[in-house]
This record gives sequence, structure tokens and C-alpha cells, in this order.
Amino acid sequence: MTNAAWARSLFIAAASAVLLAAPAASRAETTAAGAPAGEAVFQAHCKLCHEPPIERAPSRPDLAKRPRVDVVTALTSGVMAPMAKGLSPDEIQSVAAYLTPGQDPPSAGDAAPRRRPAPTAGVDQMCAVNPPISVGPFDWSTIGRDADATRYQPHPGFTLAEIPTLKVKWSMALAGGGQVTVTGKWLFVTNRGGRFYALDADTGCVHWAATDAVSRTTPSVIRSPVSPSGWVTVIGLANKTARAYDAQTGQELWRSTVLDAHPAAGMAGAPIIAGDRVFVPMSSGEEGSAIQKTYPCCSFRGSLTALDLKSGHVLWRTAMIDEPLRPTRKTELGVQLQGPAGAAIWSAPTADLKRGLVYVATGDSYTDAPTKGDDAIVALDMKTGKVRWRTQVTAGDNYTMGCEPQFRSPNCPNPRGPDYDFGASPILFTLKGGPKTGGRQILLSGQKSGIAYGMDPATGKLLWKTPVGAGSALGGIEWGIGSDPKRLYIAIADTALLLGEVPGAPAALVSAPGASKGRPGVYALDPATGRIAWSLPAPKAPCHYAGDRSGDYAKGACIRAQSAPPSAMPGAVFEGGLDGWLRAYDAATGKVIWAFSTTGQTYDTANAVKSHPGGGIDGMGGGPVLANGMVYLMSGFNGASRTGGNGVNVLLALSPDGR
Repeated sequence: MTNAAWARSLFIAAASAVLLAAPAASRAETTAAGAPAGEAVFQAHCKLCHEPPIERAPSRPDLAKRPRVDVVTALTSGVMAPMAKGLSPDEIQSVAAYLTPGQDPPSAGDAAPRRRPAPTAGVDQMCAVNPPISVGPFDWSTIGRDADATRYQPHPGFTLAEIPTLKVKWSMALAGGGQVTVTGKWLFVTNRGGRFYALDADTGCVHWAATDAVSRTTPSVIRSPVSPSGWVTVIGLANKTARAYDAQTGQELWRSTVLDAHPAAGMAGAPIIAGDRVFVPMSSGEEGSAIQKTYPCCSFRGSLTALDLKSGHVLWRTAMIDEPLRPTRKTELGVQLQGPAGAAIWSAPTADLKRGLVYVATGDSYTDAPTKGDDAIVALDMKTGKVRWRTQVTAGDNYTMGCEPQFRSPNCPNPRGPDYDFGASPILFTLKGGPKTGGRQILLSGQKSGIAYGMDPATGKLLWKTPVGAGSALGGIEWGIGSDPKRLYIAIADTALLLGEVPGAPAALVSAPGASKGRPGVYALDPATGRIAWSLPAPKAPCHYAGDRSGDYAKGACIRAQSAPPSAMPGAVFEGGLDGWLRAYDAATGKVIWAFSTTGQTYDTANAVKSHPGGGIDGMGGGPVLANGMVYLMSGFNGASRTGGNGVNVLLALSPDGR
């Protein structure tokens, strides 16, 4: 089994292969045999992938830690809905109850239990006062901090000299929380438990919490007259809608319609606000649906939708694949396959108000029907949604799951690609210096192949490309890139190439002889040329995964991949790793100036959870946020690598000396 065969595509990670559909008759026979209904469904449809877990499917113990609503949502309206086809609502509820013992069942008469908020981790501590939101000098109000998605904070509120004194000031337990945003003294964060929080950025107390908001996207916050308070925040939800709230009060302003009716569609990238519009990217779990031998692979197409900020009405929607969907071939089971499909958008868009463009990065293709839409950087007209240019960097990257010898789904594309999605938001970088470069802009991006790219933002012309990491289906450059006014910072994961470093790892997960060696670490590049200015390999460092999903072979073992996006300030760049370490590097040399193990201690959280553990820092949980004189970070995220997850994550807020 090759590394690419083991390593699976990003969004499937948390819920891959939850169910393998079986005939209703066999379900009835199993239930009739006397087993409880939920256990019968699990044994008939789930056990093959979850006990023991295959590929990156969650194990039964991991599923037990998740909110029951999370499991139900995945099977009813989430990315695993195609896999649950044929199961009745009662069967879905029963298997969810079986997998999450001890959690409260849906209340009687609840017509839509998947929409109910899941049990929260701990008890919300409400703030005594709720001061007005105001613009602060240290704001980080969208996922990339600014419209250019640079992840650069020029005014962090602490100095370079104070970095070595950073200590945890407060923490909060969250079920699958995403990256935070900070506006003034207000902090906003979503989580899969269904509560969207507005917190006090200094203490972690709760200003308000909106329920029925299952999400892992980063909120965008903007001053706007469309809300009573003059402040609006927008998030994307697991049910494939976007929602806007008054950021001061938590009052819901609008809900969009479902933005993609495909049963495998989902939302991983955060919506962004630019001007009077909200841009919402759509991703997919159809790569996992293709495991099912009777599934008519594949039909999902990544898309970007523009919504009106005032009303949430759809203004336009553009698919990333232009070629018409057509029948391709029939499998030996007589199932008609189709294509082209894929080109999911995993990351947040990047706005270019000067040119009137919005940039997105697309994922791989799911079929062997040719398309120019996958593995591409795409520029769209903000007003109309028309594609102004598209630069594809890897053609024929056709990939689905279940193509190993022991599975060998008939849906496998031929040839099969390496799974080199783009998972990072492009950066619109303004070059500085002499007359030849001063003021000129360049669009920067990074791919799971481990290659970084520089393109002309007006035309898409490729200006340079630089191989940095070895590349794998788990990165390479997986989730993020960052910059400051001088450099582009690249975090390399190469996760699938590092499994041989884990003591006791099965031979099937270890690199084949002659395979590339992983090059995890942090790299600084010249944005104008792509030249590598410095690099620092990820060190091997102690850590402990309290709730690890990596299996019996790796209890407490750590993987030193670095998949999360870096964040920069004057003189330093911060980056976290799957081993749970957060480090600050000298921006000019790469020398480590501070390191903190988020797994080296436990936390008594602001929401009254005692001895909560830290875990891996994965890019789907976002990168470090430098704001309000503090560093905010999500530790323990259940991400694509299936290592370092704790079921319930912990949001850490660090400040100089913990003040």
C-alpha cells in the first residue's frame, strides 16, 4: 500500500466511510436476531470501517466522544448522507444513540433532531457586562486577518521581546472548534457542538451563544448598517447554508437557502465578506461516497456563491467545472458512472477589491473524465461570478477512496491521481522594494504536492513555482500559508511520509523502499521569485495525545507534521504542529525563539471543565490568531491525519506572563 493509497482526502477525515449500505432485508434479519437496534445497524453497516478503523475513519471510541447531533447530521444532511442511503430515520437515530452512550436523546416530537444543539463541553460562564463592540488596533476580524489573506498582524499588542514570556491566560473546551476572530475585546468562535459563541477576549466569559449552529468555519465580522448594532458576523453551517447575526446581540439576521443540494456537499472553507457581498465556498465528501460499490460516481462540483450581505439572497453561483456532466462507463454491477466531478473549494476565498476579483483554490477531480477545473487557482468577477481566468497546475489528478486491493471499488478512476488538492487560501501579496517591484502584486498559493506558486493576479500567468515539501495526500502544503511584508511562510506537513517514525506502526503505513522522505517544517520564501530564504525542519519533540485516534500501534505517539497555516507579526512567525507544539520563529532567520507544548499540561477551562487535555494542532482547526495582546489557538482538533484529536478541543488564550 502506497502512502497516497493510505492517506485520504481532507474533508472525509472526520467521517470517512461511516456506513456501507446493505439491503433492508439483512437489516431486518439482524434486528430480528435479538440485538438492540442501534447495535444491529452498526454491526451490519458500520463495523467494517470503524472496528477497527480503516484509513482515516473514526474509531468507535472516537465517535463516542462526539456530540450525538454530529453523528446524526453527518448521516442525514452531511457528507455521509450518500452512505446512509436506505437507512430509515429511526435506524439513524438508533445507531447514533448506540455510538454516543450517555448523551441525552432528542426530545419527544422533535421533527428535526439534527438541528438541536449538542451537549456542550462544560458550563457557559456568562459575562457580567456586554460592552459595545468597537474597532481595536489589534483586530483579526476574518480568517486571514485582512482581505488579502496575509495572516499578518502588524499590531499584535505584545512585543517581540515578550514572546518568550507567553503563558496560558484562559482556555475553553469546545467540540471541534474552528479558528477564532477578534474585534476589539470581542472574540467569535464556532464549533461542531452547535453553539456559536461571542466571548470576552480577555477572560473567555460568554457574551452570547447562538444555538442550532453546527459549524467549524471561521466567523467574519464587519461594521455594517444591515444590523441594529452596526456590527454583523457571518458563518457557514454544516447544513450547507450561511447565516448572519448581529455581532453585538447574537440576534439572527438571515439564513440563506441551501447553497448546494448535492447530498455529499459540505462547507470547510470560511465565508468571507467583501463590500456588500458574502462569498461562500463549497466542498464535498463525495470521494468517500465512491467507496460504496453501488454509488453512481460522481456528480459533485465545487462552487462559489455570492450572497447579498443585507438579505442573504443568492446573487450568483459559479461551478468550478465548466465541462458538462455526462455518462462515462458502467461498472460490472451495471452502475452508470458519470463525470467530470470534483474541484471542491476547501479554503476561504480571497478578495481583490481593486480588480473586482475573488480568488479560490480548487481540489482534485473525482473521475477520469477530463476537466480543467481541478487543482487550479481561479479568479472570478465579484459582480457577475464569471470566471476571468483559471490556472490549472496539475491535470488528471483523479482521486477517490476505496481503491486499495482489499477494497477496490469499481468507481476508481483510471488513471488515479496523487490527490494534490489545494487546501490553502491564496494570498494577494504586495511587493515592495525597487522600481521594478515596488507596488506590484503577486498571487501566492501552496498545494499538497509541496509546491508553492506565484501568479499574476490580473491574468493568472504562472510567474514561478518552487518545490518545498516532498508532497503527499496529506500535504505537502496542506491547510495554510502566511506572509509578512517581506516573506511568504510555508508550513510543510508531509504527514503520510512520516508514519515510519511512529513506533510500532504497521508495515502497510510505512513508506515503501525508495519513496520520498518527508520534509516537514517551516520555510520562508521570497514572494517575488520563490527562492527559499531559510528553512527549519520540524523537530522531534515529546507530546502526549490524551484522546488519540491513531490506533493501538501509536498510543501517545506523535507525528511532527506541520499542516496549520502560519501567522506572522513584526519580527516573528508562529506555527503549530500535529504534535501539539506551538513555536515562534525569528522571521529573518527561522531560529526558534519560543516553544510551548499544548499537550504538556491540562487546563481548567473558563467553561468549568477540569483537567482538559491538549492535542494536535491541525489546519482545519485554523492557525494561531494574534490579536488583543494575545495568541489564540485551537488544540486537539479532530483533523485529517487521524492523530492528536481529543473529541472535545481546547481553545487556548496566551498572553505575556499570562496577564
